[in-house]
Amino acid sequence: MYYYRHDLALIHDRGHGQHADRCAPGIVELLSPARDGIVLELGCGSGALTRHLLAAGFQVIATDASPDMLALARASLGPGAVLRRLTLPEDPLPAADAVVSVGHVTSYLPSAAAVDQALVAMTGALRPGGVLAIDILDLAFGQIDPGRESSGRVAQDWAVITQYSRPTPDRFIREATTFVADGSGGWRRDHERHENVLVDTSRIPPLLSEHGVDAVVGSAFGEAELPPGMVAVTGRKNRGDQLDKDASPG
Repeated sequence: MYYYRHDLALIHDRGHGQHADRCAPGIVELLSPARDGIVLELGCGSGALTRHLLAAGFQVIATDASPDMLALARASLGPGAVLRRLTLPEDPLPAADAVVSVGHVTSYLPSAAAVDQALVAMTGALRPGGVLAIDILDLAFGQIDPGRESSGRVAQDWAVITQYSRPTPDRFIREATTFVADGSGGWRRDHERHENVLVDTSRIPPLLSEHGVDAVVGSAFGEAELPPGMVAVTGRKNRGDQLDKDASPG
């Protein structure tokens, strides 16, 4: 199953690219060691971060589970962009010199075990010395203040109403009802349910370390702070000589 059918993908593209724009400068700086390598982007959406990476001169393989998102990315980025459909955590990841992801892509997976599986797959995809830079939702995310159980946004040719709930400490749910102009004076209505799994992100650095990646959890990729409860996981894959040294007796 994948999220973001046509109408919600369109609304996300037109109205929700600010997160990628804010994260891009910090991520571009973090990726400087991978300047001459391949950057694997997971959950590229309509290409909001991808365009920053391409503009900075990186070679990018941009992936997403949603065909509708990939269609928007193709329209935005042009025929030269390398786009692939890829669903975490089952699909194999191509080898890369950096793995990046914004928009808490792994938090859309069905369980903490699936999140761990995806994280381990990222470590396997990274070449020695490779860079990891992703965001993910911590257990602290999604505190719903009384009276703020819903929100709405309206533009000239689309609108979205979103209701929020947190049925358990490790689940955050968005129920999005969309309205998109149909081109003939009417409106097309659709509905999607997005369920995010929240995890104890303090567990992530030890997990990644077991698979050769030294990582830290922080509140930003650069100067722009992430929303409360969303954290940045950044790190480097150990080089082969270091791995050999660590594995040698004595």
